[in-house]
Amino acid sequence: MFLPTTAEEARKLGWNMLDIILVTGDAYVDHPSFGVALIGHYLVSKGFKVGIIAQPNWNNQRDITRLGRPRLFFGISAGNVDSMVANYTASMKKRKTDDYSPGGIAGKRPDRATIVYSNLVRRFFPDVPIILGGIEASLRRFAHYDWWSDRIRKSILVDAKADILVYGMGEKTILEIAQMLDKTNDIDKCKTLRGIVWWSSRKPNFCYELPDFDEISRDRTKYAEFVRLHTVMTDPFKNVSLCQRQDSRYVIQNPPQLPLEQEELDKIYLLPFERRTHPFYESMGIVPALRMIQFSVTCVRGCFGSCSFCALAQHQTSHVMSRTADSVVEEVKILTRHPDFRGTITDVGGPTANMYGSSCSIRETKGQCEKLCLYPKSCVNVKPNHEKYLNLLDRIRTLGGVNNVFVSSGIRHDLVLNDPDADLFIKRLVDFTPGQLKLAPEHSHPKVLTLMRKPPVELFLEFKERFEKYAKISGKQRYVVGYFIVAHPGETRKENEHLKRFIEEKLKYRPQQIQIFTPSPGTMSTAMYYSGIDPLTKEKVFVERSLKLRNAAKAKVLKNQNQS
Repeated sequence: MFLPTTAEEARKLGWNMLDIILVTGDAYVDHPSFGVALIGHYLVSKGFKVGIIAQPNWNNQRDITRLGRPRLFFGISAGNVDSMVANYTASMKKRKTDDYSPGGIAGKRPDRATIVYSNLVRRFFPDVPIILGGIEASLRRFAHYDWWSDRIRKSILVDAKADILVYGMGEKTILEIAQMLDKTNDIDKCKTLRGIVWWSSRKPNFCYELPDFDEISRDRTKYAEFVRLHTVMTDPFKNVSLCQRQDSRYVIQNPPQLPLEQEELDKIYLLPFERRTHPFYESMGIVPALRMIQFSVTCVRGCFGSCSFCALAQHQTSHVMSRTADSVVEEVKILTRHPDFRGTITDVGGPTANMYGSSCSIRETKGQCEKLCLYPKSCVNVKPNHEKYLNLLDRIRTLGGVNNVFVSSGIRHDLVLNDPDADLFIKRLVDFTPGQLKLAPEHSHPKVLTLMRKPPVELFLEFKERFEKYAKISGKQRYVVGYFIVAHPGETRKENEHLKRFIEEKLKYRPQQIQIFTPSPGTMSTAMYYSGIDPLTKEKVFVERSLKLRNAAKAKVLKNQNQS
């Protein structure tokens, strides 16, 4: 069912007053890949009445007040993407389209949407608790470098004047907040919960103090150290509280929420999602993001890849959680009954599909090591389970109504090659590839790959060779295509030229995706960009900050490339 978006829709459900109202910068797409829909259905399954206000007009009160006053709280999210990333290109130009808006029309969400929506709610509902969540809130929960203003900004919690921030995958935490407020009506009682950030005028005696706002604003070296400490110490199994002084206040991060139990994860994805946009948008055109994920299935959460430029570790963490095969199969059965389903499951995966079923006894009990799982090579304690993943894909393919099952999520080719049965997996992967298998070597030069914490490009070439060999043997036209990033910290003209030659001489085709590095909040690569220092090694790093030269780096790699 769709969650109500108007008072009339709520009344049709017999709900005269909502318990919780969720506000989002995305259009309302009732699909588990959209965070607000997932949280909303989860809370409803636990007995709460939840409504959604999607992409409200922030210039008046009409939209933000249309559902009235919630009994418990407002939950606010910028959407599936940081609003500044959604609104601006890597060249600092306003985007002309937005994949999370109906018809792909840009301009439906404000810059710094979490702050704008929170202030709007506070204006019209001054005494209602405000809870922030989503990736924008997660990545900006402490003081952070903001590329768009080229300065250190304070915690988004402080700027938004909200009560609490939920970071990470927030189902369990937001439920605990709802239950606590339902029982006590006291927002301060929620400040003991895991997975939240809150503020206080006094420093708690139980937290590890990070470099403060003034220090990291004055000293870029301190900023790099802050990002390192924050990244290493934020782990559910290390159970550490962190705090940071910002002027006269302290921003406090309680230990991360523990990962969901497998049974709970299974149940969440079997909730009654419509997997469509709300009917309100039908005359405006499809939300482009839905086209890509409508009939995809999430079978795994988390990623232990630890790529420097990826925000995932700051949000989903490095702890991998896999659903049971029975639950995934049951979800696919539900999809086959959807009126829009045409026989193709477009993806079975998650952040990294072939981490499904993997395990590590150390990470799952003591927390993430400072030694990275896959860099500079796969740790001996990393146990992939490609057989389990293949068995899952085979079960799905045998279901009635399913004609095709594809893997479109990321594949860590280095993790595959570390498996003694690598050839079996690669050979079978050909059967589940829709024409092109998209991998992300990201660069070719060892120096840049080291800073990215990515494996040597030779492993990408080895995987590509094996995959295309098995595709040829099977008589199928299947190819590996690579994604690359230019202007990442550490890339000078020399490294850029190396990438250009690599593509010309080794790949011999025009890449589909070459991105210019965007310093999004909270990542190791962004810390390198701002500080000129690798936070993990403290070595100096070259950084190209000129927009003109960053654009030129992409143009140079693309120039004179052969067409695929």
